[in-house]
Amino acid sequence: SAMRASLLLLLAAGAEALSVGAPRAPLRHLTRTAATAVRSPAPVLSDVDFDLVIVGCGVGGHGAALHAVSKGLKVAVCAGEDVGGTCVNRGCVPSKALLAASGRVREMRDTKHLAELGIQAGEVSYDRAKVAAHANNLANKVKGNLEGSLTALGVTVFPNKGELVSPTSVKLVGSDKTVSAKNVILATGSVPFVPPGVKVDGKTVFTSDEALKLEWVPDWVAIIGSGYIGLEFSDVYTALGSEVTFIEAMPKMMPGFDKQIAQLADRLLIRPRAIDSYTNVFASEVIPGEPGVKPCVVKMIDAKTKEPAATIEVDAVMVCTGRVPFSEGLGLEALGVGMNRGFVQVDEKMRALDAEGKPIEGLWCIGDLNGKMMLAHAASAQGISAVENMCGNEHVLNHDAVPAACFTHPEVAMVGPTEEVARERAEKEGYEIGVSTGNFKANSKALAEGAGDGIAKVIFRKDTHKLIAVHIIGLHAADLIQECANAIEHGVTLDELAMTTHTHPTLCEVLDEAFKAGLGRAAH
Repeated sequence: SAMRASLLLLLAAGAEALSVGAPRAPLRHLTRTAATAVRSPAPVLSDVDFDLVIVGCGVGGHGAALHAVSKGLKVAVCAGEDVGGTCVNRGCVPSKALLAASGRVREMRDTKHLAELGIQAGEVSYDRAKVAAHANNLANKVKGNLEGSLTALGVTVFPNKGELVSPTSVKLVGSDKTVSAKNVILATGSVPFVPPGVKVDGKTVFTSDEALKLEWVPDWVAIIGSGYIGLEFSDVYTALGSEVTFIEAMPKMMPGFDKQIAQLADRLLIRPRAIDSYTNVFASEVIPGEPGVKPCVVKMIDAKTKEPAATIEVDAVMVCTGRVPFSEGLGLEALGVGMNRGFVQVDEKMRALDAEGKPIEGLWCIGDLNGKMMLAHAASAQGISAVENMCGNEHVLNHDAVPAACFTHPEVAMVGPTEEVARERAEKEGYEIGVSTGNFKANSKALAEGAGDGIAKVIFRKDTHKLIAVHIIGLHAADLIQECANAIEHGVTLDELAMTTHTHPTLCEVLDEAFKAGLGRAAH
């Protein structure tokens, strides 16, 4: 039946604050067309060196290269001495190592939680240098694995950066060599954005690039921005003994999150910890200090009136104000590539557009450089989609089915729009949405772990029961979200999900409860 087929497909796919004033008291995807197991015969090259040249070798460029090889293409990558890109070297991968180590310190210092499990523990300490080495060693290992997978499949890896000479020819920077291709994918990623007035010295005022080195653990650190990166580092720093002050330009903390999830995250991730916050303010000036000698000075102004709001002195400042596309040296302007705030403009097939919005033959752009969805796995999915399209297999990536996660303790994960955005869409398109929840406090596995805090929130269309979005905060939320992403991608309805058997006792039963609740059924 159609329902059975959808469920089988789902199972197969699943195999992957406040106003200005005094601070509050402390209280980073599957395509419809899968790669074939047997490679197609490589096409006959005429006057070009490669079928595909990829400029950039982060997760997006790597994913595109692997898929292109599976399609029988002859591929080269301009790695720019940065195999793995931001994610592997300065982002997702090393940050998970720091979160894993600091998270264990937090768990072992939580004597109340341990006592509830019948455990007594002595004093817990950590070696900062060894924690930092764990993150660095992991990054190097994954980087080596990525490069090894490319060379093993016959991909030519140039260490040089690439500069466009034409839409389908790339100069290897630092040499006199230019390579030509039938298609070129731009995948150069992004770099941290530093606002005007903030002086970065890399030691006391720094971005995530420097923070991941964990060269020291400040007693008091201000974090500018309360998005994914800021939240994760607040988790690391507070676990290792730091006090944290958030400085947020928006009226409320975690502005990009679903409102209900943000409120719960505030209760679980902010209030119980040595964290305070200023909201609705800009850090107008940040002056570096000297570790252990002189504090950093942070001057704040009201986000609306631009009047002085507050000044604080802290040991360190971490700048988490977003990222900007990295297009330096690509030669985009000379070729008339369409740009918007530094992002390369693309169509839904990932084809780069010119200034008039027309596709540029043979030129593609994926990942942070196009700004559609600044996540490593989204970049990879876009790369796979671009390869499918250049091979003549029409494919459009559904970005609403690409999940995201924040690896705090507990984790936050989501796929699809927030409830606020979903309601706006529904009103515009003329349908109603429903919202249902499952609770970790009613889940046997969560209770066995002593981790009953959190919910899974499901958003769906009332008329068709089509799944629109899911937001989770709770134990292992980042792993639980994939089932929901698969369901959205493959059009599985709430009715089908509610009739799917979930293993007992497991955390995924939180989702089972939410799916059934959307249909007015009880799961317990």
